[in-house]
Amino acid sequence: KLQFDLLALAFQADITRVGTLLFARDLTGRTYPESEAPTSGFHGVSHHGEDPRRIAGLAKINQYHVKMVAYLAESLAKKQDGDGTLLDQSLILYGSNMGNSNQHVHYDVPHVLVGGLNGKVKGGRHLAFPSKQVPTGNLMLSLLDKYDIHQDSLGDSTGRLEAL
Repeated sequence: KLQFDLLALAFQADITRVGTLLFARDLTGRTYPESEAPTSGFHGVSHHGEDPRRIAGLAKINQYHVKMVAYLAESLAKKQDGDGTLLDQSLILYGSNMGNSNQHVHYDVPHVLVGGLNGKVKGGRHLAFPSKQVPTGNLMLSLLDKYDIHQDSLGDSTGRLEAL
């Protein structure tokens, strides 16, 4: 929470307009006691081998991470900024680099966008795309457009997400 508090404060003070926070390196053995997950580390439970207990442990860690993102969003929503809040003016991207960590699958990767980006992003929606057909690069390319940074491609992108 301290890292998120510092990030929110940096946005509020306009010290920075961009921030990143990596919960942990993918290969980490870090445990998350706050998540109430078993004591096995993140990387270990991400390779759950379809064991229901390990899947439950991974789910608890993921839920904890999402709660921390919600903590940041709530913090930004409480801070006035211009005609709205810092959350109205900002965009939080939370996601993973894998769709199925047990198999190292790099497609169907889940992402969440929170915030209004000065009215450029419409909230309250769930967008689903055809399985195994839309790379994460398409999301990143589309987000760059929202910041008026226009490129023909980015990484493995195959186009833009027009519905975004």
